Amino acid sequence: MPSNSDSGSTPGSSAASDASSVEQIGQQQIGQRQSGQRQIAPPGEAKAVEKVHDFAGKLQQPSLWPKVVDYVRWQRALRKAQRDGKQLPELPDIAPLSINLDLTTACNYACDHCIDWDILNSKEKHADDQLRASIARMAERGLRSVILIGGGEPTLYPGFVDFVAFLKGLSLSVSVVTNGSRGDRILQAAPHFSQGDWVRLSLDSGSNDVFQRMHHPSKKSLTLDEICSWTPKIKAANPDLQMGYSFVITWVGGSRGEVKIVENIHEMVSASQRASDAMFDYISFKPFLERQEDGAEVMDPAKSEAEMQAVVARVQKNLEEARASVRGDFKVLASTNLRVLMSGTWKDYTRQPKVCHMQMLRQVVTPLGTYNCPAHRGVEKAKLGDKDLWAVPPAGQHDTTRLLREFDASVECGEVTCLYNSTNWWLEELVNASVELPDEAPGVEQQDWFL
Repeated sequence: MPSNSDSGSTPGSSAASDASSVEQIGQQQIGQRQSGQRQIAPPGEAKAVEKVHDFAGKLQQPSLWPKVVDYVRWQRALRKAQRDGKQLPELPDIAPLSINLDLTTACNYACDHCIDWDILNSKEKHADDQLRASIARMAERGLRSVILIGGGEPTLYPGFVDFVAFLKGLSLSVSVVTNGSRGDRILQAAPHFSQGDWVRLSLDSGSNDVFQRMHHPSKKSLTLDEICSWTPKIKAANPDLQMGYSFVITWVGGSRGEVKIVENIHEMVSASQRASDAMFDYISFKPFLERQEDGAEVMDPAKSEAEMQAVVARVQKNLEEARASVRGDFKVLASTNLRVLMSGTWKDYTRQPKVCHMQMLRQVVTPLGTYNCPAHRGVEKAKLGDKDLWAVPPAGQHDTTRLLREFDASVECGEVTCLYNSTNWWLEELVNASVELPDEAPGVEQQDWFL
C-alpha cells in the first residue's frame, strides 16, 4: 500500500482533480496487494453489486461525504502521530451514520436457523427514556438512519409504534426487519414512514408447512397466509413504504449446534410467487450463515452439503425461474453473500484490512451493549461499550477509537464474508492516498442512508 500522508493539500491539486482521484479509487475498490492475494472488487465488479449494498457509493453522497472526510482526515492524522511518536488526535465528535438498533431481545419464534439464538429473551432491556435520549444525541452528531432489527423481534417492544414516530420526528430514515407475526403493529406504524424507508419480513419459505417447521411460532395457528395478508393493507396505508420478503436459503447439511436445519431451497420459486401476489415490492435471497465458537457469523460451505456445486446450480436455476414467474415490477434480489457464493469468490471477501473503518460509520445498539458489527452482535471482544454509549460525550469517541486501534479485522474477521469488505478497502485506500479529499462530494445524492 502507498505510504500514509498528512491532511495537507497535494501541490498543484484542485477540487476537480481531487474529486476525480477519489472517484477512481472508489471505482477500483482496491484490496490487498500482498503477494498471492486477489484484489477485492476489481474494476467492473462493483457494478454487479445490488444498489442497496453499494456502500461506497452511498458514502460519496453530498449528505454523507463531509463525515467521511472528517473520519479519513482523522485516520491520516492518527497514523502520522503514531509514526512520529506524538500525542494522538481525538476522534471528531461524530456519531455513526447508520445503526442497527435491537429494541428488544424478546422473540416469539424459535427458528432453528437463527444466528442470534444465544442472546434471545435475555433479561437485559432498554429504558425507553434513556434510549430516546441516546438516539437524539446521536442524531445531533450525524446519525442518518436506523434499522430496527435482530437480537429479538422489534414489534414486541412496548410502544413500538410510538418509537417509530419518535425516530421519524428526528428526521431519520427508518427501516424494520420483522418476523411478520405482528402485522397489526406494522400497519399502525405505516403512516409514519416516508419515501425510502422499508420493512422487510423474514419468512424464509413458500408454504405454510415449511414456515411452521422452520420458525416454530409461539402462536401455533400462525400461518404464512395470515402474515402475507397484512401486506396489501400496509401498502394501502402508505404506498411509499417499501415492503420486502426475506428468504434465507438453507440446504442439507446446515446446522446450528446439534440442530439440523430444515431445507427450503426447493421453495425459492413458490416464495417469490407468493411475495409477488401479496404485493411485496421485492424478495431478497441470502445464504444461511453459521456462528463460530468465537461468535462471528460466517459462511462455511465446506460444512454443508458435500456437493456444493449442486447446491449452487439449484440456487441459480431457482433464481432464474423465480424471475420469470413474478409480476413485471417485482424484484428478485440476490444478496452480496449469495452472489459470491454462487461465483465461488466468497473467500475473497474474508480478506479484510487490519482496520475495519465501517465500525466508525455504522454500529449495533442492543440491550446488551453497543457493538461494532452485526456479525459480532453480543460478542465481548467486539463490544464498544454500554447500550447508552453515545448518550454523553466523549465515551462514544473514546471507545470507538479504542476498538479501531485494538480490533484487528484481518484476524477477527478472517472467516467473515463481509458485506463491507470492498468499502473497507476503499476507505483504507483513501486513508493511505496522497490526494487531499475534496470538500465537494464526488458522488450524486441518492437519499439512501442505510449502511
